[in-house]
Amino acid sequence: MKERLQTLKDEALNQVKTVTDQQALQDIRVHYLGKKGQITEVLKGMGKLSKEERPVIGQLANEVRDVITEAIEAKKSKLEEEAIEKQLQEETVDVTLPGKPTQVGGSHLLMNVIRDIEDLFTSMGYQVAEGPEVETDYYNFEALNLPKGHPARDMQDSFYITEELLMRTHTSPVQARTMNKHEGKGPVKIICPGKVYRRDTDDATHSHQFTQIEGLYVDEDVRMSDLKGTLNALAKHLFGEEREIRLRPSFFPFTEPSVEMDISCKVCSGKGCSVCKKTGWIEILGAGLVHPNVLEMAGFDPEKYSGFAFGMGPERIAMLKYGIEDIRHFYTNDVRFLKQFHRV
Repeated sequence: MKERLQTLKDEALNQVKTVTDQQALQDIRVHYLGKKGQITEVLKGMGKLSKEERPVIGQLANEVRDVITEAIEAKKSKLEEEAIEKQLQEETVDVTLPGKPTQVGGSHLLMNVIRDIEDLFTSMGYQVAEGPEVETDYYNFEALNLPKGHPARDMQDSFYITEELLMRTHTSPVQARTMNKHEGKGPVKIICPGKVYRRDTDDATHSHQFTQIEGLYVDEDVRMSDLKGTLNALAKHLFGEEREIRLRPSFFPFTEPSVEMDISCKVCSGKGCSVCKKTGWIEILGAGLVHPNVLEMAGFDPEKYSGFAFGMGPERIAMLKYGIEDIRHFYTNDVRFLKQFHRV
């Protein structure tokens, strides 16, 4: 039994010395030290030994078991270190290499224009008001002095959902709703940005969906000169201090009198070019004094209150300001186009 134990020790130590992976080492442990291992098999013959031999063989078996266990543990630690070292080598990162650039997005050009206009008017005491894009016929037309059958409705071919619901054709309903909330008491000083919808054929200058910003100021003794001063400040803010404006008579059902505002062409400085069609002026927005019927329907006394309103398209402003020739560029989501204006 002594010889068998010595042989098992030598075999185990030789195998541990040459093993190269954790699983093979575990197999060696089970083969020699397990409950059904070789040393246990040898010890089953202890019953045939004399009383004097049993403690000697028992002590030797324990020594052999301890030697094999120590050898296995030492080998296990070595294999673990080698595995970690190999992993570190395989996963080495060269920290001197340039990093991958992070793609940073930016605001859409239209949002930049809208926020710029909002900042100007909020600095002048206006509040930003919003309303539903699915609007009632009453607020979209009737409350704005456009009763059913009015010919001016034909200029705003609309997406109707029912006979009384439609996708709003302008942001003017927000003005009517806001005036109603004030219950006939001024002042009302708001701008209304948002999306609007009209049944139109898409081309370089038209879209079935676009954005609009309208403004409204209602108070006692509001005059046309107040409107002109406001629009003049807007033009210079958007297009430069050297810009001049002119107001031309026009017609809108919800204002009286109504005007179109032109700005002097920045390309030719008013001398006449292809951009301004040789006129020296470019149409930019519509405006006017709020019609007494609109005030009255909103609960305001037209004998006491007056006001002005204006409306503009951020797309048109952006196209003029940045030389963009096609309105469809704003909505086709071509990143190459949008990236040009991230820092605007």
